[in-house]
Amino acid sequence: MSLEIPASVKVWSQFIHPVVMWVLLVISLYAMYLGIQVQRTRFAEGETKKELIKGRYNIRHYQIGSLLLALMVVATVFAMGVTYINNGKLFVSPHLLVGLTMTALIATSAALSPLMQKGNDFARYTHIFLNVVLVGLFGWQAVTGMEIVQRIISKM
Repeated sequence: MSLEIPASVKVWSQFIHPVVMWVLLVISLYAMYLGIQVQRTRFAEGETKKELIKGRYNIRHYQIGSLLLALMVVATVFAMGVTYINNGKLFVSPHLLVGLTMTALIATSAALSPLMQKGNDFARYTHIFLNVVLVGLFGWQAVTGMEIVQRIISKM
């Protein structure tokens, strides 16, 4: 059984991944802000700590991080599927390899959560390091992704 995808769907499906990834870049910056607030709360004292606790930064950081994990994995697989459907192959490039690395980094970072909840500082600092690297790679991906989008548009 062969399922033929309409040409218009093939064309416009190529732009879903870049849009979703730009949204995820913004959300990841927000998650970083929340993580910084969690750290501030952890080291604060007295009234300052009471005020920061009211912000529920730890819960919001965890929820946003979970959303990022799920959407990044889905968007990565979706982009690879669309590329394969439209071209009959994946283009092994730095953009693809860095994207797969980012998916592994965010999964590893999220997997550290149970250890961090038990107070493991090594897991906490590893989580922070992985996420700083992830945000840096995300910025690079945004630039290279826009170059890919421009190539797609020029071929339309």
